[in-house]
Amino acid sequence: MWKAICKGGWAILLASAGWGQAAPVMTADGAVAGQRQAGVHVYRGIPFALPPLGALRWRPPQPPAPWQGVRDASKFAPACMQQGVSMPGETAPSVSEDCLYLNVWAPPRRTGQHLPVIVWIHGGGYTNGSASMPLYHGDRLARKGVLVVTVAYRLGALGFLAHPALSAESPQRSSGNYGLMDQIAALEWVQRNIAAFGGDPKRVTVAGQSAGAMAVSALLASPRAQGLFQRAIAQSGGIFEPLQLAPGYLLANAERDGAGYMASLGATTLEAMRMLPAERLVGSNAVSHPVIEPDVLPLAPYDAYVRGRFHDVPLLIGSNSEEARALVDVTKVSADRFEADIGASFGTLPPALLAAYPHATDAQAREARLAFERDLRFGWDMWAWARLAQAGRSPVYYYSFEQRPPFPADSVHAGWGASHFAELWYMFDHLGQAPWAWRDGDRALAAAMSGYWVRFAAAGDPNGKGLPHWPAFRGAAGQVQRLGDSIGPGPVPALEQLQVFDAVYAGLRGRPFGD
Repeated sequence: MWKAICKGGWAILLASAGWGQAAPVMTADGAVAGQRQAGVHVYRGIPFALPPLGALRWRPPQPPAPWQGVRDASKFAPACMQQGVSMPGETAPSVSEDCLYLNVWAPPRRTGQHLPVIVWIHGGGYTNGSASMPLYHGDRLARKGVLVVTVAYRLGALGFLAHPALSAESPQRSSGNYGLMDQIAALEWVQRNIAAFGGDPKRVTVAGQSAGAMAVSALLASPRAQGLFQRAIAQSGGIFEPLQLAPGYLLANAERDGAGYMASLGATTLEAMRMLPAERLVGSNAVSHPVIEPDVLPLAPYDAYVRGRFHDVPLLIGSNSEEARALVDVTKVSADRFEADIGASFGTLPPALLAAYPHATDAQAREARLAFERDLRFGWDMWAWARLAQAGRSPVYYYSFEQRPPFPADSVHAGWGASHFAELWYMFDHLGQAPWAWRDGDRALAAAMSGYWVRFAAAGDPNGKGLPHWPAFRGAAGQVQRLGDSIGPGPVPALEQLQVFDAVYAGLRGRPFGD
């Protein structure tokens, strides 16, 4: 294709726009040839493990097979098996069970270059998402002097099924967490290969949003991830609630659920399960969450921090001021049904927790439901994480994203505000991907956030020349960097409500499971 283009008049136009073929890079498995696009070299669809097919289904990822010659790395690989999309309005990706590939965006290689690296783990509730989603493309960050690697990992039951028979065939007597193993395998690939692209394996930042951020919290607690990264970024997600609220995370319970799932498919043996079409293994009843088990995640992240068994690296974390607007429909919420609807969704709650979110009128009830869901799903986790991480010696930088993008009134994003997902356009500096009425304040925030993220990846500290000062978070009521039209430190948002959650959770810990 490229030879044909170069024969015609397009060659001059493509060259002047910075497009063309990037020089091949020799990895430990073989050479890859990517593309040069607007001053950035892009390598797509590089295998970091064997396809997890047949007998390799529900097994740890295996090293990729070496190849001869130069592998074409100009096209993205399919996403892992899934239904639906990870973000409203996203174009559904092509999917395949053969999906363990990663992508690299890198500045042009120079002699002696050792640039910081951001390894991005996509969100999607462990059930969907893609490493090739345009919003995650690393071109804009790469122009600021960092390599960006986006990784795929097995999802749903293919990525997180636990089962007694799977545990029995494992040397560690455990199962589940195959998706987390994929992420670890990708980080191991980065350690082996990123220097060939101009990256520094001693300055790797693992980063993610939503389920990707939850995965980051698990990796920080995983002994298998020791030494694979030196900083961590987590946006709107973590695993810190009491296990009394999520007993399915425990291996014995996950195995029980997995056995029920296997029975629902009419399979009686692992051999039969491994012969089922992959399409049969995605759906609403599929098991899709990490598991506390002896090998990859022997302790829940909360317990790992409390016991001092976590990876002590600089941490940049936070959440958005209106997270739930993208996730919860409150048009039918009313004052008279508020407590009953909350109970139907979450069970009986302590009166103090309901009282923390006043709901005397319908309008008040709608805002209360959004605030409750924001704090329950994201706000408390990030605040708890910021406090727990202070047990280490590394700094914690905590943010609150408060900018309301100019989402069009006729778009799927209408009314979202500073919702779940909203920060992604800014930190990836991708305002140009959406033809919306961006203001000067939006552009200034995108420049600042992408600058903070790149600077943090470089030095473990987001502060740098031309950026508003971001103080490290200390104590329980320290300074949070407020990210909006105004950028600067401020108090922890909704601190009183978070403290109520904290008291409720403290009362649950230590109680027998099932009480």
